[in-house]
Amino acid sequence: MNTFTENLYLRDCFMNPLTHDIMTLYDIAICAYGLAIRLASPFNKKAALWVKGRRSIWKRLAAVERGNGRLVWFHAASLGEFEQGRPVMERLREIEPHTRILLTFFSPSGYEIRKNYPGADYICYLPLDTAANARRLLDIFRPDAAVFVKYEFWYHYLRELHARQIPTYLISAIFRPSQPFFKRWGGFHRKMLGFFTRLYVQDETSLRLLAGIGIDRVQQAGDTRFDRVAQIAKAARDIPPVEKFCQGRPAVVCGSTWPADEDIITAYVNAHPDTRKWIIVPHEIGENHIREILAKCRVPAVRYTDPQADLPAARVLVIDRVGFLSSVYRYGDIAYVGGGFGKGIHNTLEAAVYGTPVIFGPRHEKFKEALDLLHCGGAFTIKNKEEFSSLVDSLLENPTIAHTAGQNALAYVHHQLGATEAIIRQLVD
Repeated sequence: MNTFTENLYLRDCFMNPLTHDIMTLYDIAICAYGLAIRLASPFNKKAALWVKGRRSIWKRLAAVERGNGRLVWFHAASLGEFEQGRPVMERLREIEPHTRILLTFFSPSGYEIRKNYPGADYICYLPLDTAANARRLLDIFRPDAAVFVKYEFWYHYLRELHARQIPTYLISAIFRPSQPFFKRWGGFHRKMLGFFTRLYVQDETSLRLLAGIGIDRVQQAGDTRFDRVAQIAKAARDIPPVEKFCQGRPAVVCGSTWPADEDIITAYVNAHPDTRKWIIVPHEIGENHIREILAKCRVPAVRYTDPQADLPAARVLVIDRVGFLSSVYRYGDIAYVGGGFGKGIHNTLEAAVYGTPVIFGPRHEKFKEALDLLHCGGAFTIKNKEEFSSLVDSLLENPTIAHTAGQNALAYVHHQLGATEAIIRQLVD
């Protein structure tokens, strides 16, 4: 144990008054967060769903028949984390078909889309992280094990699981030096890490960071998202309207796009009157947004749900339905993944698994898989319209470059498979 680690350990152990004060502030912050969401709910759809989903939650949970037998609790913040936990849930169900699964979400973007997911026996929102709520939820479900996905750290739930000696795991986790766990003032956060029975991390950097603060119940297992995208690619469905639109011609698939991405894409399409097909799958599919995308196109553009659309004659197809993107990527010779001009890029692996070269914007630094794809030559990044135009021209005019990049992307995905099997060994009874 180095000097820095020793100092952190002593501080975490003996500064109980400070820890108590921080816990009080934490409780106040949790209650304030809940109040803020309620105040925002009349004006914000997501906040309204958050409030509605938790209304009368204890009354609904009181009717749960937990019964006897084994139960494993999975918690995911949102839809992305659910997709990371899904391979583990489904593998557990394969091995132990009689084990019940509780699935909780924090965010409406996860719960509202997956509230009818058939792979779990119980699905609900996670009640706010208070000591009373943690005791109450665990009294109802009495889990035999708990799995938190990636970034979920709720103090009272973790402490209560630890106090009841329920094995608790964090999976597909990734850590960075900027996080509170690795700061001198981060004792409260480090304490939460100590509640986990085992942490399964994605990379060696996370392993080293945790070792540096004395957390040694850690295993580098990789990211379960690779297993998930491989499952999706294997089960990818045919989409007849997309096939009719493409008619065997090369296509560029632009997934999870935002307005900043769409400005760049449509500017290029409008300036290049060739036969290349473009498929745009926006992150938000509200009617006004779909119309805005179509209005930006000065070439024949149609929407997926238009029964009168002349698909073969169109140059641009806008997908105005959810749940298609992972299968649509298979029709692309090139993929553009949106979000890189906003908070951060979306899932690049859904495209890479098909052996497709991937393009994304500048805000990708926090995404390990994006950095890895760039490093292995499976992806490209752009900062503006000019760079996008130059790169796409190069890939279209030199198919060999695009093919090689796609094969690099596919090889990278295949090399990362196996996290689910490493984790499942701890969960089976």
